[in-house]
Amino acid sequence: MDHASPIPPPAPAPAAAPQSHGPQSRGPRHRRKNGTRTAPLSLAARRALVLAVTVPVAGTVGATAAGSAFAADRATVATAADAPDADSGSPDEEISENLDSRVNDPRLGTNIGGFVMDAESDKVIWGHNAGRALMPASNAKLATATAALGAMGPDHRFTTRVVYGDGTLTLVGGGDRLLTGDDVAELARTAAAGLSHAGVGTVKVRVDDGLFPEPSLANGWNDGYFPEDVAPVRPLVVDGHAVMDTSVDAGKVFADRLADQGVTVDGEVTRGQSRPTDVPVARHRSPKLSETVHRMLKKSDNNIAETLFRMTALATGRPATFEGGTAAVREILAERYGVPLDGFEQFDGSGLSRADRIPAVTIARILDLATDPRHAYRLGPVRDGLPVAGEAGSTLGPEWGRFDDAHSQCAVGEVSAKTGTLTGGIALSGLTKSEDGRWKVFSFVENDSTADPAAIKDAMDGLAATVNGCWS
Repeated sequence: MDHASPIPPPAPAPAAAPQSHGPQSRGPRHRRKNGTRTAPLSLAARRALVLAVTVPVAGTVGATAAGSAFAADRATVATAADAPDADSGSPDEEISENLDSRVNDPRLGTNIGGFVMDAESDKVIWGHNAGRALMPASNAKLATATAALGAMGPDHRFTTRVVYGDGTLTLVGGGDRLLTGDDVAELARTAAAGLSHAGVGTVKVRVDDGLFPEPSLANGWNDGYFPEDVAPVRPLVVDGHAVMDTSVDAGKVFADRLADQGVTVDGEVTRGQSRPTDVPVARHRSPKLSETVHRMLKKSDNNIAETLFRMTALATGRPATFEGGTAAVREILAERYGVPLDGFEQFDGSGLSRADRIPAVTIARILDLATDPRHAYRLGPVRDGLPVAGEAGSTLGPEWGRFDDAHSQCAVGEVSAKTGTLTGGIALSGLTKSEDGRWKVFSFVENDSTADPAAIKDAMDGLAATVNGCWS
């Protein structure tokens, strides 16, 4: 997985540590394509508990049209993945010949898959074990993001609610991974005002996180991953706190903010289910899904990915479980977007699972969807969210030691790509414009190399620079 922490890792990175983190947003052009029981409130008091809406100012994540698409003969890409169509003497042929040599870099080991295509013509430029199912690490987030946007749309927002009943305020999680302490404070202010008008000064506080059933840990996650790399998956969290029980933690923040408003909180925060008869008191709507996806991809945020995985399941009428997320992603990729899923196995949304397997050709085809004008509205945030080589604050920033050696520095600002790192698996998939001025889609995934992870990443960056054409 890619680290989501803003603190860069030491150099070199330790081999056993899990970690799962382009040109700018303009994409390729396209010629086609504990207290006493409280008595029930009076009708007047219930009316005093009015619903108040707090809506944050959403980030300005663009979803402008870009261009690239697989043509109607998409199915031929998988079968031709290892059969380049580059014309003799062309820049594409040079890319292919250079990649043939550089993929044998001993730092990459022998278990590597790669695929490169021209984004406008859909021509296969290069393939090397492109259909081999490999552990994708955080490149799995590309599938998760595409499915979430496909199911819910970029303007979708998640709602966190507060309801009142029987002397208890319940904070109800709705899958908002960008919920902040300030947002919770506003919920508390609104709730306290309603309580005051109703003549209520003391309440119990509980959290309702029943939106996501157990289990909260995925198949293939190592014990050392949580809570720092990923927390047990729940639909309620404040400020992305890395704790084992994000729901109760959020409830405690809410209780503290209530106390700041002069409300007496009776007893400890508990977990419980809200009831249909509870009175709505306050709600908060998240930023748009496009901004959530942008944050997830730029930072490679595992927790956002796992939440979106489950919310996608709900959006397709499935239980919000890991199994529901897997089924939803497969349905959207295959049935809505026509992506063949040979060798595709996904057990979580973040790519932390060591059981996940995705071939390089499939990752490239998922990426290409995001640059297709037909899908620009829904899937443009995937393209816009890709880290850019040399972009500080992203997982391709200089603080991570990416694109900083003699062979790849030339591609700073010229490559947009999703990173992925687990012990035993490193991936890099994205977009770049090559020497002929045409956009290329690429995916490189290696497993089982015994080289230092920093050295493997340098070699991967060199492959991307080769597609750009600046290392010749």
